[in-house]
Amino acid sequence: MQDYIALVHKEAESDFGVSFPDFPGVVTAGRTLEEARAMAAEALALHVDGLLEDGEALPAPSNLDEVMAHRENRDGAAIFVGVRSEVRGKAVRVNVTLPRDVLEQVDRFADAHGYTRSRFLAHAAQRMLAMEEAA
Repeated sequence: MQDYIALVHKEAESDFGVSFPDFPGVVTAGRTLEEARAMAAEALALHVDGLLEDGEALPAPSNLDEVMAHRENRDGAAIFVGVRSEVRGKAVRVNVTLPRDVLEQVDRFADAHGYTRSRFLAHAAQRMLAMEEAA
C-alpha cells in the first residue's frame, strides 16, 4: 500500500474540500472531516483503479516538505491516504433496471463530469459504501 498526501481545506460556510497534489484534478469534499476523509480514500482509489486499468503508472508519492513548500498548499491541512497499487478486480458486466428518468439523470451527470455510465455507477456505489463504513 502507498500513502499519498491529501490537502484538506475548509472555509467558512463551506464543506471540507480535499485535493491531491500528486493527482491534479482529483478533488472531493465532505460535510464533516470524517466524511471528507472517507470521500478522499474513495476518490483516490477510483482514480488509481482507472489509471491502472488504462495501463498507466502511478506517480511516486510526494514528500510532505516539498508539498508544503508551495505557497498554495499552506492553507490546507495535510493527511495521508493509503491506496492499494493493484486493480481491485476485473470488471464484470451486469444488467440493471432503472427508471428512465433516473437513467437520464445518471447519463447527464456522468457526461458533464467526464465519467462513463459504468464508472459513475461504480463511484456512486463505492461512495455509499464508504459513507456507511464511516458511520
